[in-house]
Amino acid sequence: MALNDLFRQPLKVINTGLVSFKTNLETAGATAIQVSWKPPADVKKEAVTILNAHQHQIDEANRKALDIILNGKPFLTGMDKALDVIPGMRKDLILHSGPPITWDRMCGPTRGAIMGALIYEGFATTIEEAEKVASSGEIDYAPCHEHASVGPMAGIISASMPVFIIENEAYGNSAFCTLNEGLGKVLRYGAYGPEVIEKLRWMEKIMYPVLKNAIRKLGKIDLKNIIAQALHMGDEVHNRNRAATSLFYRTIAPAIVETSENKEDTVKVLNFINGNDHSFLNLSMPASKACLDAARNIPYSSIAVVMARNGTDFGVQLAGTGDKWFVGKSPVPDALFFPGFTKDDANPDIGDSAITETMGLGGFAIAAAPAIAQFVGGTAQDAIQYTLDMYEITAGENNVFQIPYLNFRGTPTGIDVRKVIEQNITPFIDTGVAHKNPGVGQVGAGVLSAPMEPFKKAFEGLAEEIQH
Repeated sequence: MALNDLFRQPLKVINTGLVSFKTNLETAGATAIQVSWKPPADVKKEAVTILNAHQHQIDEANRKALDIILNGKPFLTGMDKALDVIPGMRKDLILHSGPPITWDRMCGPTRGAIMGALIYEGFATTIEEAEKVASSGEIDYAPCHEHASVGPMAGIISASMPVFIIENEAYGNSAFCTLNEGLGKVLRYGAYGPEVIEKLRWMEKIMYPVLKNAIRKLGKIDLKNIIAQALHMGDEVHNRNRAATSLFYRTIAPAIVETSENKEDTVKVLNFINGNDHSFLNLSMPASKACLDAARNIPYSSIAVVMARNGTDFGVQLAGTGDKWFVGKSPVPDALFFPGFTKDDANPDIGDSAITETMGLGGFAIAAAPAIAQFVGGTAQDAIQYTLDMYEITAGENNVFQIPYLNFRGTPTGIDVRKVIEQNITPFIDTGVAHKNPGVGQVGAGVLSAPMEPFKKAFEGLAEEIQH
């Protein structure tokens, strides 16, 4: 085509800059295509140099870490009180979600849940007393993740709480999680009223023994198998657990009927599980934790084994950096709010439940659960794109967890911090939203992209670890 002819053609533009450039061109009548590209995230040049120089060792370490994660075999094998099974648990210790944090920096939901737990444990009888005890220095606080445990939202685990015991039969490690309380006024969202404490005590005195006996009767329950089936049935096993809970119910209900001696208790427990679609969340989380923990302490590995939020900070841990936390500010999710609430009421993102995304579930598998996207104001195509984006930042694809719509492609698994920086894409998470004030509870549900800051620090932290 001659140069003069070129200038007589309609203008067609390929835009690699801001999306607003494309919008302005279209407003002016031009045809424009937006290229989905961003420059790498800004990190220290010396860190880039170090990781590039050790690319072969990192790739090899990541293959090892991913192999361990994918070959994990998490089984529900029993239940017990937190004090009796969680490593390092004490009566004066309360575990919380996310990275380490002190009382003075804790958000409203975490404070509310801790105060409720102190009343539940008998350290206080009123919320005023509980607040004094909580801030007195008599109680120690630690992340669930530092005690082989996970907890949704505030993630509070205290000594008397019953916990599921999940064993990774492939590697011999265990993980623990409390029972899910259902929706409404519940401890994990920071509520602490009499009805919250009453439910917790019912779960300890009635539900726990019933479930423990049923699990003992079954011997063990294959959680990985249930998760794989649930993905084929429309769950992503973070914000949508309807199918997984139904499969768990079908598995355990006959054993409950067979082993429970009290008909009234049997009916109440079965109805509670059946009426709580999120029952399985407190199993998918420790199942993910058990698989990921087995891949810790692999020198050079840039794969994330933890993403967790405490409502103030967002923390990341890598397979290749031991127990170090890399922390940034936790963002407020984009959400659909319950009537009467707005984003001004929302607490920043909170909970250990992003362990599911770290395992290749939740937001990473949202293409398997397009109903979630609709729930938070998106479309089925949005859900598919979210999952496709996550393949850009992961080391591989899951060999068991598959997405039917993507021709049964394995879910994106093994977040590689190098790819997060290179692609300038952070993990996509779907989540519940708590009110920022203690005592209120859940106000909505939404989605968010993880903040870049902790991944930058993790990238640089890995370089520092390798250098030394």
